[in-house]
Amino acid sequence: MQIGLVGLGKMGGNMRERLRRAGHTVVGYDQNPDVSDSTSLADMVGQLTDSPRVVWVMVPDSVVETVIDQLSPLLGDGDIIIDGGNSKWTHDKRRADALQPKGIHYLDCGVSGGVWGLENGYALMVGGHTDDVATCQPIFDALKPVGEFGFVHAGDHGAGHFVKMVHNGIEYGIMQAYAEGWELIEAAGEVTNVPAVFNSWREGTVIRSWLLDLMCNALAADPHLKAIEGVAADSGEGRWTVNAAVDLGVATPTIAASLFARFVSQKPDSPAMKMVAAMRNQFGGHAVVTEGDAAAS
Repeated sequence: MQIGLVGLGKMGGNMRERLRRAGHTVVGYDQNPDVSDSTSLADMVGQLTDSPRVVWVMVPDSVVETVIDQLSPLLGDGDIIIDGGNSKWTHDKRRADALQPKGIHYLDCGVSGGVWGLENGYALMVGGHTDDVATCQPIFDALKPVGEFGFVHAGDHGAGHFVKMVHNGIEYGIMQAYAEGWELIEAAGEVTNVPAVFNSWREGTVIRSWLLDLMCNALAADPHLKAIEGVAADSGEGRWTVNAAVDLGVATPTIAASLFARFVSQKPDSPAMKMVAAMRNQFGGHAVVTEGDAAAS
């Protein structure tokens, strides 16, 4: 297939490469000309000769609306826009309804995999109409991990971003539990090799996971996390999850507590939040804030 891809940052750039490895033609657009395949959105769309044209938008939620507004006059009947960013799910039906009179179709797609997705594949959670999902299925098949799992058509417009939001809320809770356990073990004088303890849990235990593997990577690089400041920002999805839980009357105490812990991390340095920040950097390529940086600021 042909696909236009808007946003070639840490995720989008790797997604372009994975799609190309699978034999698809990708025309990327980014404001950074050093990584862009086109000079403008119009140039990108102009290079797409197949019908329907498919454009994947991989930009922050704050600019998705602007990009879609700029794209829609360039597209026509039957073309498809996929929003693959961490957008708020409540925006999706409104966007789909606004594009419908122009004949443009819309899918929302939650994407998980971070900077490791190029090699491991991306978990994809899609919302929208079945026919549009089927049209784009070769794209999803190229991006997802090899094997049975890693892709779901979750439901109608908004479903993909809703389940990705909940996924990230769960991620908050798991990371917080690992981080608190690490702080407790680190504080125990009887334990003399903390990294080895967590490495021992990577096989055979019921709490083994990819996040645990990443945690061990972080400890291998800095066993006591002395170079990392205990600050982890919430990127929005955690608080959206808690807000949705309140609206739906569903108790999510673990996710809520992990969100509030990130609020706490914005203040005095927290050992547990050092580990959350370290894991976040491992899978997402987020910038590591060092003690020196913090002092300078």
